[in-house]
Amino acid sequence: MGGIVGIYGFSKEWRMARFAYYALLALQHRGQENCGIVTFNGEGLSSYKGFGMVDQVFSNEKIFENLHGWVSIGSVSSTPKNSVEKVQPIIVSEPENVALCYDGRILNWKEISTKEGLNAEDEDEFLAKFFSIKLMEVKDPLKAMINVMNKVKGVYCIIALTNKGEMVVARDKFGVKPLTIGSFGFDYGVIASESCVMDVIGADFKGDIQPGEVYLFDAYSIERKQVFKPQPKYCSFEYVYYARPDSIINGKSVYEVRMKIGEILAEEHSTTKMDIVLGVPETAIPFAMAYSNKARIPLGLGFVQTGRRIRSAIKPSEFERMVGVQLKLNPIKAAITGKRVILIDDSVVRGTTTKNTVYQMRNRIGAKEVHVRIGSPRLIASCPYGTDVPEKDELIAANLTAKEVSKVVGADTFYWLSLKGLIKAIGIPKQNLCLGCFTGKYLNIS
Repeated sequence: MGGIVGIYGFSKEWRMARFAYYALLALQHRGQENCGIVTFNGEGLSSYKGFGMVDQVFSNEKIFENLHGWVSIGSVSSTPKNSVEKVQPIIVSEPENVALCYDGRILNWKEISTKEGLNAEDEDEFLAKFFSIKLMEVKDPLKAMINVMNKVKGVYCIIALTNKGEMVVARDKFGVKPLTIGSFGFDYGVIASESCVMDVIGADFKGDIQPGEVYLFDAYSIERKQVFKPQPKYCSFEYVYYARPDSIINGKSVYEVRMKIGEILAEEHSTTKMDIVLGVPETAIPFAMAYSNKARIPLGLGFVQTGRRIRSAIKPSEFERMVGVQLKLNPIKAAITGKRVILIDDSVVRGTTTKNTVYQMRNRIGAKEVHVRIGSPRLIASCPYGTDVPEKDELIAANLTAKEVSKVVGADTFYWLSLKGLIKAIGIPKQNLCLGCFTGKYLNIS
């Protein structure tokens, strides 16, 4: 799981490293383990990468002084790496010097890597080396990327940068992972996982890179080609949890989808004689707002976050997830004590956050009743396409009924949003959504 960005300035006066930095800050919610930026300065590629949050890695002004160039690509990732060299964007020097970052999952990378003798340790390194080989063969970045797309199987969004300053962008035909495009003035030249990047860096959001589409940016032109006929299977979990509420992905406002989820959740699972509706920060706040309006139950502020924003669900270890829960959810006693509470959350993965939160509300603060409502359907399967959903045996919804989960987490009642309700809220036909983590049925990738 990660976020990627590519920014192409059509003037040598631009210094794009700073823009890439702010873009990665906007995508920080998509990955908090490591990050990196690569720039092109007219002579070659420069890079800086590290472990941790974006502002921690790029904490010194001298870093930006050494990242000259009017073209820049960058990445944030939730996947731990054992060395800085393995952090995206991956740079390879032979046979062609290129940098590459991507979000997704390549299912046949080991097979191709063995056949081509690439000696790649992971998908990131494989893609960079494979693109480098194809670029050496055809000497054209657009054709090289198309050749890569014709060979790999999986879901992906790719941004690559050559040592001649050409930036090439690709999205697979299913479009599971989001990828948006924007411009500075008249020139398209900003690529990002989410449209919120455009707002943060002052670019104009134009729309989505279409599934199966590829772009090439160079000093003189922008070339665009539809390589495959789009077969949309957009990730539904983006709208529930991963994407920022101020983003527009696949033509849908994430905020509006989440408000609709809250309304439908109230229609499906209302409870009478409640005192207050509380949303778990931050994702579930729009759910709670809309639920409150629909059910005509007062909305309250139930929790305050401590420190920097931590997304506990994408932390790699149980200890880090527990610490993340404690940091992000400090209850407000006056909003909870003696109250009958509707507690709204975006999803339940392992049940760690929910159980801890309900325990605090009941036993430490004295809530009279706690009724949990979840703004997504039951998570019953892991994701084979790179979204951070654990294996099935770790998913509480895959093994227990709503009544059993209610007992485990200590709630009076517990209900999920229906699958039909989620599809209605997103407003995209069921056949154009990837719902695998909710159904256990995945794409037919061939």
